[in-house]
Amino acid sequence: MASASAIALPSLFFNGNRTYLRKNPYVPVSTITRGRKRCFTVVAKAVEDDFDSSSGSFVKYVRNAWNNSEDRLALVGLGFAAIATFWASTSLIAAIDKLPFIPSALEFIGILFSWWFIYRYLLFKPDREELVRNVKNSISDILGQ
Repeated sequence: MASASAIALPSLFFNGNRTYLRKNPYVPVSTITRGRKRCFTVVAKAVEDDFDSSSGSFVKYVRNAWNNSEDRLALVGLGFAAIATFWASTSLIAAIDKLPFIPSALEFIGILFSWWFIYRYLLFKPDREELVRNVKNSISDILGQ
């Protein structure tokens, strides 16, 4: 499916008589002069690509799970539980944030942990290699490879 759209760019790219946009042979660009205001009109054509985006694959995954499920009521319950958990966690975080001392203490703990992580894994080359090995091992464990 192909679609075309036109974008009018303001004179943001102009500095006096010089333009910062150069003509590209693949993108049709034309200059429009309306009174004292100059604009560029760019026509872009989007074409369908074989690249499978992550959101598209997620939608396909959910659709397959819904179609292959024998107990759809359990799937609806899991969805409701996920929404309720998200709502409860945001409410809990908002309540903790209103307490006078806890947000500053948690921020301080986060800063200390960040400095420890930088010192432990990022300063020296052997430690960085160890971090890369740990990440690769964790990814292979998660994916079951």
